[in-house]
Amino acid sequence: MSKPDRLIYLPLGGAGEIGMNAYVYGYGPAGRERLILVDCGIGFADMESAPGVDLMMADLTWLAERADRLEAIFITHAHEDHVGALAHHWPALRAPVHCRRFTAVHAMRKMEEAGLGKDAINVVPPAPAAVEAGPFRVQFLPVSHSIPESSALIIDTPAGRLVHTGDFKLDLTPGVGEPFDEAAWAEAAAPGLQALVCDSTNVFSLHPGRSESSLGPAIADLVRGAKGRVVATTFASNVARLKTLAEAGIAAGRQVCFLGRAMTRMIAATVETGIATFPETITAEQARELPPGEVMLIVTGSQGERRAASAQFARGKYLGLELSEGDLFLFSSKTIPGNERGVIRIMNAFSEKGVDVVDNDDHYHVSGHANRPDLARVHALLAPRMVVPMHGEHRHLRAHAALAAEGGRPSVVAPNGTMLALSGDAPEVVDRIETGRLYLDGTVLVGAMDGVARDRLRLALNGHVVVTVIIDEGGAPLGTPWADPVGLPRRGAGGTDLGEAIEEALAAAVERADRRTLDDDGAIEEALRRVVRNVAMAEIGKKPEVTVIVSRLVDD
Repeated sequence: MSKPDRLIYLPLGGAGEIGMNAYVYGYGPAGRERLILVDCGIGFADMESAPGVDLMMADLTWLAERADRLEAIFITHAHEDHVGALAHHWPALRAPVHCRRFTAVHAMRKMEEAGLGKDAINVVPPAPAAVEAGPFRVQFLPVSHSIPESSALIIDTPAGRLVHTGDFKLDLTPGVGEPFDEAAWAEAAAPGLQALVCDSTNVFSLHPGRSESSLGPAIADLVRGAKGRVVATTFASNVARLKTLAEAGIAAGRQVCFLGRAMTRMIAATVETGIATFPETITAEQARELPPGEVMLIVTGSQGERRAASAQFARGKYLGLELSEGDLFLFSSKTIPGNERGVIRIMNAFSEKGVDVVDNDDHYHVSGHANRPDLARVHALLAPRMVVPMHGEHRHLRAHAALAAEGGRPSVVAPNGTMLALSGDAPEVVDRIETGRLYLDGTVLVGAMDGVARDRLRLALNGHVVVTVIIDEGGAPLGTPWADPVGLPRRGAGGTDLGEAIEEALAAAVERADRRTLDDDGAIEEALRRVVRNVAMAEIGKKPEVTVIVSRLVDD
């Protein structure tokens, strides 16, 4: 007896966390569904959980193992947490990629930088244009967000219509990008909506969201009142905010200069695609020649990124420009959870220089995500049979599910790896898939379970001692072993030199060792490792990581 067809939803990233968005939809017999992937993004690693790692992304092994069933990839918008991992995963997926024009510019650049070419990227106009992908028919429904040409997806299937909102807000005057079009949303839901899969980021914000256009006068007043140099930072991808900041600076009588590669790339893509124009700006060289009170710099690094312009200004100079007492630094952004330490470190560094830091969200920043009342409004407008919260930490998903229940709509908390069937009257958990993360460590992708980040954390927490012992041709130790402690105090609590104390204990250990131990590399490594850790524990109260190198002389 053949299995009945079903409609499934499976988040592999982005549900239960902020970033690394990757959502799978499928339709067909259980275990043989035809699949599409929505978004393929990155997250930014932190030093506490993955020291030295540049980026992280969802592990798409489950999908790669079923790549023969993958019909297409759809990208909702050009934010890194939605498109940043595409070039890393595409070689294992090999499916056509569909997105709107502005997103395509960034997706093509990423593919070309990875040596993959851009032929897989297909530019799709907004609805009513549609992409046929196996049992799916997908349209891009324009939404307002903090980057141009963001879209929800209208996904038609034999089991009914879905709307996947992507990131969105309700903004009638976004400045750059498309405004919220209530009539278009209502039209999308008119045939009846089986499920709404919805952004949960701002479910805890209890007031309706504000428009981007509300910021200009307040920022212009702030800049106009400043005496020294003014620097503002925001997300490099927030094109509307970049335009708002630039126009506020010019309104205050200042020349404007953009600094940071990501920011200038985003502006170039905006102009190239004809989405917006920008006021005339000056270069860093020109800014250096002008009095500080006549310049406004708009820079990258709103999230405390160590190599971005903001952090470099906090440490000293950037491109020959420097901030000093009486200057003003504006954070026109919201700090993403997990980035607080880096941002506060920059703020304190500016404070030590006498720079005034302004980071009042209510006056100088509006979010790109729908707040709780806006989510309730969308639920009522679309009237879906069920609501599936996505794009948020677990607490966001849970609160959003409760909001849906308040409106009488079935919902479920479905973090990464939770496979739902959406074919019935309510979402049903039908499977649990093992999920994880991949780390981009330098230029190499490593799995979270490969031990790279774990080993690096152990080194950071415990320090490291390298021990070298030489065994002669007869199997006896040649001289005494020596130790090289790294990342450990030089002296113990009693003033003893740690390295000397370890070497003395090692010398005694090899003198006591019997022939059987000395002939076995594994046995001598374990014995010396135990000696080092015992001495270190007695002297400094820590058990370091230990690497023992056994060198044996060979009789020619």
